[in-house]
Amino acid sequence: MHSGARRPPDRGSGAPRWPRPCGARPLRGPRPGSPSPRAVLGRAGPGRAVPCRAAAPRRHPHMEPRESWAALAAGGVAGVCVDLILFPLDTVKTRLQSPQGFWKAGGFRGIYAGVPSTAIGSFPNAAAFFITYENVKSVLPHGSASYLTPVTHMVAASSGEVVACLIRVPSEVVKQRAQVSPSASTFRILSHTLYHEIPFSLVQFPLWEALKDLWSWKQGHVVDSWQSAVCGAFAGGFAAAVTTPLDVAKTRIMLAKAGSATARGNVLAALGGIWRTQGLSGLFAGVVPRMAAISLGGFIFLGTYEKTRELLL
Repeated sequence: MHSGARRPPDRGSGAPRWPRPCGARPLRGPRPGSPSPRAVLGRAGPGRAVPCRAAAPRRHPHMEPRESWAALAAGGVAGVCVDLILFPLDTVKTRLQSPQGFWKAGGFRGIYAGVPSTAIGSFPNAAAFFITYENVKSVLPHGSASYLTPVTHMVAASSGEVVACLIRVPSEVVKQRAQVSPSASTFRILSHTLYHEIPFSLVQFPLWEALKDLWSWKQGHVVDSWQSAVCGAFAGGFAAAVTTPLDVAKTRIMLAKAGSATARGNVLAALGGIWRTQGLSGLFAGVVPRMAAISLGGFIFLGTYEKTRELLL
């Protein structure tokens, strides 16, 4: 999209500035002739404004085939870029969470072990996520001041993760076995990947969308791709921090010896066992490299996605 012709998506073509949230105070003094901050959504004509409470949830128009293809291609490109760049950090994080310990799991040796399977799975995995995310988001109720907005993003992100996991899990099995040589079944990894990824997406994507909306409102036009990348970094880092215990539990279950209690796949039991043996530090093992990797990953992944999609549309 050309920078000189930017306008906020799905918010009408006549508004000169990004609408303020309901009841928000102006950042600066009111300009002559400017509407009240409490009347920011929609206009019934010159000099008339509709109060915030009058705004009802609306639906996006259905995506055109060109938009769907752009989301698919941009998601695939973004997935390959972020996975190849950040693979070493993911290996270090997995070995830090291994029950056998970091050094016995391989330390810093062979940190690119398993990268071929990741490279093969990255494009279709991320492409499947984003084409599902964008299409589900386009058919659900959505409004800039509606309480349904984060719910829409949560449902869309969860749907995207379910579809993407059908592609991600087989390559995840190969990658983790190459990293730490565990014994794990594809079905078990599928179920526990969903337990892990969906809570992460429930935090990351609504927060990413909210940060983009806030930044767009403050500057008066839709965010640029680099700004979207910054929002993705903050959203990813926060989501990584709060979901680290689930990530540790998933890793322990996948790396557990066949026949052990942990290998049965009970997430709560795995969390309880970690708490009893290692306490809080065990639950948040690897949180620093995880936050670093996912923050950087969010910057690269979501920024690349937005920029590639912008170039394709």
